[in-house]
Amino acid sequence: MRATTVGDVTLLLPDLHPEDLDQVTDLSDGDLRDGLIDGVSWRGEQLVEQSIRGCRITGADLGEVSWEAGALYGCEVVRTDLSGATLTGISIERCAFTGSRFTGTRLVDVRLEDVLFDNCRFDYATLNRVSAAGSVAFTNCTFGHGNWSSCRLPGIALRSCDLGHLELESCRLDGAELRGSRLHDLRTPLDNLKGVVLGEDQLPDLTRLAVEALNIVTRAEN
Repeated sequence: MRATTVGDVTLLLPDLHPEDLDQVTDLSDGDLRDGLIDGVSWRGEQLVEQSIRGCRITGADLGEVSWEAGALYGCEVVRTDLSGATLTGISIERCAFTGSRFTGTRLVDVRLEDVLFDNCRFDYATLNRVSAAGSVAFTNCTFGHGNWSSCRLPGIALRSCDLGHLELESCRLDGAELRGSRLHDLRTPLDNLKGVVLGEDQLPDLTRLAVEALNIVTRAEN
């Protein structure tokens, strides 16, 4: 494991070496451990109570996968397509996602702990009742037209992310660090931003959100 720091958030992440892993091409019925999963296509597969541990997944097509009640632990996921996938009731712990696509992905009742998403796309993705049980960070990610509802993500880091047109509903983000992220066109009641950490340059966008939330009318002086 290696420690990585994003802002004030420290994460414990895997440090995998391909030469130590066994090549995996087929999705078995049992758990996967210590595998190198490179360029495979498991599109549309259904996984139930399956665990993937200590694996490096690179350039894979996991689009439209349905995964229920399993675990992803100690894995590196690089340039992998999870578009349209549905992840329900799974636990993701000590994992790093880099350059991966979650367009239209649905995460429901997912538990996150020591998870880093770097340079990932979450356009039109839905997060419902997703919770952070430990350190979680998003860096250089895009969330255009996504929806987060009833999520409990206190203290997470959202650094240098594009939150444009992201809609938040009944979310808890107190202590979350949003410095460097684009807030323009973020759609949320102000309560969802209670206790977040912002930079001074983000105050104009926060003011705009407050004006819209309070239905304040601004007019030029005569």
